[in-house]
Amino acid sequence: MTESASKRSRSVDFGSRAVTGAIGDSITVVPLVVALALLTDVSLPHALAAFGVFQLVWGVRYGLPVSVEPMKALAALAIAGALTYAELALAGAILGAVLLAIGLTGTLAYVERWIGEPVIRGVQFAVGLILLETGLGLATDDPAVALVGVAIAGAFALAGRGKASALAVAVVGVATAFVVAGVPTPRLPGAPPTPAFGAALTRATVDGVVAQLAMTIGNAALATSLLFADLFDADVTPDELSTSMGVTNLIAVPLGGIPMCHGCDGVAGKYAFGARTGGANVVLGAGYLVAALFATPALIAAFPLAMLGALLAVVAVSLARNVTDSGNRALSVGIGLLAVATNLGVAFVVGIVLHLAWGRMK
Repeated sequence: MTESASKRSRSVDFGSRAVTGAIGDSITVVPLVVALALLTDVSLPHALAAFGVFQLVWGVRYGLPVSVEPMKALAALAIAGALTYAELALAGAILGAVLLAIGLTGTLAYVERWIGEPVIRGVQFAVGLILLETGLGLATDDPAVALVGVAIAGAFALAGRGKASALAVAVVGVATAFVVAGVPTPRLPGAPPTPAFGAALTRATVDGVVAQLAMTIGNAALATSLLFADLFDADVTPDELSTSMGVTNLIAVPLGGIPMCHGCDGVAGKYAFGARTGGANVVLGAGYLVAALFATPALIAAFPLAMLGALLAVVAVSLARNVTDSGNRALSVGIGLLAVATNLGVAFVVGIVLHLAWGRMK
């Protein structure tokens, strides 16, 4: 890569592409963060503020449209009620320390060899199934409203904007909340919530950590590094990404943020919407910080739960269909089904054992 190409790839530009590109990373962030705020004790203002800060930090640091999005396995478990807020926060802090250690010691490739791509796809499929089950349960609260959400998503899919369908449903839900609750007076988030970490070291926390680690290593570090090379001819190593995710969570989670990671889908989304530099991160980060000022409890309570159900169903389908790219679909599907029947941690461990055994047999 020439020096001029490197400078073009690693920069902060605020043209029209930065504005449209910012939408690409909000496709997965907004739906999951709204769901966490509605169904758990996560503070929406603090979560949005954390996303805003780290969009800015990593956009400027990398000079690329790097994604900052929720850790989806942990988010799905919390949304489904399998993790309390304290367990979610502790899992994020533990993963922050693990990812920082992996990144600083350069051992990510070694860890990845034990997991394998079919196991990662299986965890993604399992997360999709968990979110779908939760979404369908919420949709029964008001099937007519849920059908409106499905219709909106379907219209965007037919228009060739299927990736933005979940975001469109979220925007309609937020608009509905504004109509019901009115436009709130902006205010600072205040002191962050204080989760009871002492009581959060449970089996559920451990299961969430090990399952999320698979998705983070595969989707957020290795795949994202490859995507930066493919799309921008930029050399960002998986260990660099692991280190930055570790720093993010160790700072953000104690301050009320939720567990966050980078992700190749967020990068691809930003690129598809026109982002070419870290300017898209700065634009989106500023948008999150402004939104944090208006995220009041009354506004959150006014969001229609049935529409949230449709929203989660759309996100679930988007995640679950990744199983079609698996090198061993039978194993990946089996991991997903086992996760629903037991839990994600058990399915993850069984998946690793079967993947390694299959490799030895071949």
